[in-house]
Amino acid sequence: MKASNFISLLLILVLNFFNANSQTPWYHQTTIYQIYPRSFYDSNGDGIGDLQGIIQKLDYIRSLGFETIWISPFFASPQADFGYDISDYRSISPEYGTLEDAEALIQAVHDREMRIVFDMVMNHTSDQHEWFLADVNRPLEERGPENDFYLWRDRPNNWKAMIGGKAWHWHPVRQQYYYAAFLPFQPDLNYRNPRVKAAMFGHVRFWLEKGVDGFRLDIFNSVYERENFRNNPFSLNLLTGFQKPVHSSNQAESLELARDLRALCDSFGDRMLIGEIIGDRQQSRAYCGEAVNDRLTLAFNFEMLHFKWRAPYFKKLIRLQEETFPRPFMPVYVFSNHDRRRSMSRLNGDMEKSRLLQFFQFTVRGVPCLYYGEEIGMQDGRLAYQTALDPIPAYVKIPRWMANLADETLNRDELRTPMQWEESRNAGFTEGDSTWLPVNDDFIKINVAQQEAWTGSKLVSLRELLELRNQRAALKDGNLKLEKDEKIRGNVLSFTRNEGDETYLVLLNFGKWKREIRLEGKWEGTFVLNQQDEFRDGIAHLGKYGGLILRKLN
Repeated sequence: MKASNFISLLLILVLNFFNANSQTPWYHQTTIYQIYPRSFYDSNGDGIGDLQGIIQKLDYIRSLGFETIWISPFFASPQADFGYDISDYRSISPEYGTLEDAEALIQAVHDREMRIVFDMVMNHTSDQHEWFLADVNRPLEERGPENDFYLWRDRPNNWKAMIGGKAWHWHPVRQQYYYAAFLPFQPDLNYRNPRVKAAMFGHVRFWLEKGVDGFRLDIFNSVYERENFRNNPFSLNLLTGFQKPVHSSNQAESLELARDLRALCDSFGDRMLIGEIIGDRQQSRAYCGEAVNDRLTLAFNFEMLHFKWRAPYFKKLIRLQEETFPRPFMPVYVFSNHDRRRSMSRLNGDMEKSRLLQFFQFTVRGVPCLYYGEEIGMQDGRLAYQTALDPIPAYVKIPRWMANLADETLNRDELRTPMQWEESRNAGFTEGDSTWLPVNDDFIKINVAQQEAWTGSKLVSLRELLELRNQRAALKDGNLKLEKDEKIRGNVLSFTRNEGDETYLVLLNFGKWKREIRLEGKWEGTFVLNQQDEFRDGIAHLGKYGGLILRKLN
């Protein structure tokens, strides 16, 4: 074992020791900062973010108070889908760096007593992967599900791709159709071949041995399909191609794979497995376990991405999350990512609303996951579909006005623009002359340097909130109870967080008008979101889109 790997392992053992007194594992208490590596920070001036750039900015992430970083894929890839089309799981794509850079990144994260989660794409590979090339040229007598690494058929069934359109694609060399649940150059793996599972688990083990603290799992609910390839039934849902994908996703075997993968990760100690699950809240929960959390440690639920700006919506969201993910499970709260619009854009650039949404995300019981740039209120860019680097617009021919009606964009370039660090050229993202995607025009007024210098900024507010969260067990891991006080109604949301003899009351005003609420019992102010918010003489004063955290006095 390398000395650096030994030190990483030792640091993780120390972190586990400090969590030993808590019944809640670290991955259910943590906060996650998602990095899209191509857009975070460029260290060598080529206009593309890289691993050394992430290392240089780790102190910034740590200063905010985040404990875990999740990095989108940087493995060897043709970059047709910018890393989600992997051709070698143990090599690094040269624009991002080297294997030594990846090892240095893991070490640097652990040196700062943080955790690092890699993005593992287990559902599919690139069509340039050696496994696919071997399948294409496999002799006729050796073909079949027991030998093939991918799904092949002489005739396609009616399954649709997740982005719409056909999922089966003719290969002229093999003279058969192969299945791709997402894009045509991302063929799905055949997990009914035990060699596929063994090979993929080998890649997982490779990175665990290097000290990675866990994995985010891309479209994990699609890893298995119905063995007999039954046609999917008809549905009126346009988004699923007018069919219900009951035979092409969410199979029972996927749940068993989650349990087996958890066992592998657990053999290295507490490791995070957070799944991208396409489906409803109950499906996300199923991938975590039944009575015991013995499958994935966490699962995203994306229903909240289309949140409604009113207190009753968020109250219902909390209630449903608490019902679906009671202890020993934990919900995840996420409002943006590398595939879906930034929350600031959904809020039409309203910084006050964005601050309150952030306040909500980091005070409820759950694991908050923040996409890079959300801490300063970055918005989506406005980039033409016709010239998109993102491959989706080339395959999905929907006009922008239709995507706008759904409050979405087909061009994911728009939400992957370079991080806005400062007011200088290219927003401080690179010292080079150009960037792989254009920098947002608003970087002059929305950037890290500016918000660092402004005590009332969204960034500073998040830093102060995370400092409080990390210090107070009730806010980090405490139980949550929605308040039913008749004096708290309308567009005000309230809930308590409790751990032992420590209780905090959280108040959020989703309305434009000031609210005054007289509280029973003795409380003291602990956190104020805006200048107009205060607690005085037993009365909580909430300004427009205001928030307060109060501590109960015994």
